Amino acid sequence: VQLVESGGGLVQPGGSLRVSCAASGFSFGSYTMGWFRQAPGKGREFVATINWRGSDTAYADSVEGRFTISRDNTKNTLYLQMSDLKPEDTAIYYCAKYSGLKTPYGSSVYSQYDYWGQGTQVTVSS
Repeated sequence: VQLVESGGGLVQPGGSLRVSCAASGFSFGSYTMGWFRQAPGKGREFVATINWRGSDTAYADSVEGRFTISRDNTKNTLYLQMSDLKPEDTAIYYCAKYSGLKTPYGSSVYSQYDYWGQGTQVTVSS
C-alpha cells in the first residue's frame, strides 16, 4: 500500500488550494478514505472522510462549508479542495486508508485507518 500526497504549498488567507493523494497497492475503489492534519505542537486531527462509492462524506466542524473531499476511483486518487483558507488551517495534511472493506459510511476515527501517506505541508500566511 502506498499513499502519496501532493499539492501543498503557501497560500494567502482567503485563498484556495487542492491537495491530492495518489493511491496504489490496494483496491482503492473499495475503501473509505480520509484526510487528517497535524499542526505544529498539536495532535493529528480529523478533517474529512468519504466512503468507497463517494456517496457519503463528513467533515470536521472547523472546515465544514469550506473544504470538499472527493475521489476519482478510475484514477485511484483522493482530493481535498480547500477554500477560504485561514491561518489556523496551516498543518501537514495526510491522507489515510480505512481498514474496513466497502463500509457504507466514512469515519472520523483515527485508529480505524491502517495506512497513511507521508503528508503535504499547507501554510496559510500573508
